Amino acid sequence: MSEQALALLLERAKDDEQKAATALHQARLEKENYLRQLQQIEQYRLDYSRQLSERGMQGLTASSYSHLQKFLSQLDETLSRQKAAGHHFDHQITRSSEQWNEVRKQRRSIEWLLDKKQTERQQRLDRQEQKLMDEFATLQFARRMTNQR
Repeated sequence: MSEQALALLLERAKDDEQKAATALHQARLEKENYLRQLQQIEQYRLDYSRQLSERGMQGLTASSYSHLQKFLSQLDETLSRQKAAGHHFDHQITRSSEQWNEVRKQRRSIEWLLDKKQTERQQRLDRQEQKLMDEFATLQFARRMTNQR
């Protein structure tokens, strides 16, 4: 494969790596937002429970208590669903991280191939230059020997 083709592949790999890094960052942000939202719901439930307790001390009708208890149960269900959804965010982060590692590995491989090709090309040029220098030195030596006779 030519160096030019490898250079194009490298640019593509860099773009893919950047997209994968962005996706990983986005997945982490989504999890942070999820955790913040979960904390807010938990805090709201705690505040609501305190309110229910305070109202209970002041005296509540059975229907009011039932209504407030039903709302508390709904909050518990919401918290349960939110916690179950947390696995999705963990899975998304894991997948994004694996994808980023894979494209990073590909980019590094392409860079290694490019470096190898450039090193080989430089060695070939160095050998050609050395060969020319040797030929030049041989010609100069031959001329000197011819001129000395």
